[in-house]
Amino acid sequence: MTMRMLLLAAIAAAGLSACETATEPRERTVQQQQSYDRLLAGKTAGNAERCLPTYRSEDMTVIDDNTILFRDGRTVYVNNPPGGCHLLGRGNYALVTRSVGGLGLCRGDIATVVDTSSGITVGSCSLGDFVPYRS
Repeated sequence: MTMRMLLLAAIAAAGLSACETATEPRERTVQQQQSYDRLLAGKTAGNAERCLPTYRSEDMTVIDDNTILFRDGRTVYVNNPPGGCHLLGRGNYALVTRSVGGLGLCRGDIATVVDTSSGITVGSCSLGDFVPYRS
């Protein structure tokens, strides 16, 4: 195979995996559940909010394909992307978000899942509501 054919095959495989949909959410690992429980310990859920008031990328914690936490001071916002964010909770994958219009991240914003070892986009997802958990 020529180098061009190998590159095209790799791009096609990445595209197909990005289109794959999970029929059932995977169960959290013990480690993922412990991280989730630790970050929400002693906090109570509030009403869902459309947008995250402030956001810094270092304050984001990926729990699994279906759960992303954002910390803002003592408040932790839980986001469950509708349909999940395929591959996000596994291996060398990261969520790349972009704020548009100065409102921060909002429900319906599209985030991309990137393979951090290659820089290749492997999928995307739409963000859901942000549920605040406060002490």
